[in-house]
Amino acid sequence: MFDTQFQYPQALWLLTAVPLFILLFLFYLSWRRKAAARLGDLQLIKGLQKGHSVFKTVAKFGLLVLSFSAGCIALANPRKAAPGGDEVRKGVDVAIVLDVSNSMLASDNVTGNRLNGAKAFITHLVNTMPENRFALVLFAGQAYVQMPLTYDHSATRLFLAAASPTIITAQGTGINEALKKAEPVFSTTLDRYKAIILITDGETHDEGAVETAAGMASGGMMVHTVGIGSADGAAIIDTVTKESKKDPAGNVILSKLNEPLLQQIATAAKGIYINLKNSGAAVNSLATEFSTVEKKALVDVSLLNYQTFYFWLAAPMLLLLLLETFFGDRKKIKA
Repeated sequence: MFDTQFQYPQALWLLTAVPLFILLFLFYLSWRRKAAARLGDLQLIKGLQKGHSVFKTVAKFGLLVLSFSAGCIALANPRKAAPGGDEVRKGVDVAIVLDVSNSMLASDNVTGNRLNGAKAFITHLVNTMPENRFALVLFAGQAYVQMPLTYDHSATRLFLAAASPTIITAQGTGINEALKKAEPVFSTTLDRYKAIILITDGETHDEGAVETAAGMASGGMMVHTVGIGSADGAAIIDTVTKESKKDPAGNVILSKLNEPLLQQIATAAKGIYINLKNSGAAVNSLATEFSTVEKKALVDVSLLNYQTFYFWLAAPMLLLLLLETFFGDRKKIKA
């Protein structure tokens, strides 16, 4: 199914140096002839150089150029996928945008704090939808892509386990920036259903998020929002003291779920809003939503084994270098 490809195609740019080498060599030959002509009688100079072979000099240079070219191609590592290792999967591309701000440590969720509840939901989602590719974007006051789109669901679970408020120093709930960070993870060349699942307590007044979500919907990306937390709110646990955070007056700070904002984002992006009270029910809602869209086939290359042709080029490169070393540029002069 796969033709020969290069693992590191950027190495082929080194081949652009070959024309430069040839030009420099031609310049050297021209300079050498002119320098010899300036020394005196041209016939006399030729007589003194009769043991030198211009042809062999050019041949030695040709060996060096061929060796260099073979080395560049070897460095790019041409390879071919072994038969039977590829797997075609029909699914959708999903970017999970997870809030890891301090408010996600509030404990008003049946599985513990909000972050643990979100992790349990994501794990259930990934396990239920093995045909989908997943990406992971973490955010608080800032956002960054923790993992690009991949079929490697074990990697998804690994990165998810490490997600915590300590990963991002800038605290807050920057939903607008998080959505903008999620957009580039999707390939513009693939005609596949693209979905963003925003998981947060929504404790923010980021009005730009609704406008950003609407723009993403017009670009073919649906944004589904998952609210976690409660309307009554819960105390935020300080990651250092392990105690509830308090305001200057000594009152416990409560973090409340901002459902209206998440509903507005989902509506603007033609998605659905889910209150994460039950992980199984939430996954079923998304599965139902995904079942209504067309799923495009995509080959999972993570399981491919490759036959590499590196040594088939590295060996000739070394042989050409050895040949150039022992290949003289002197003529055989008959006695």
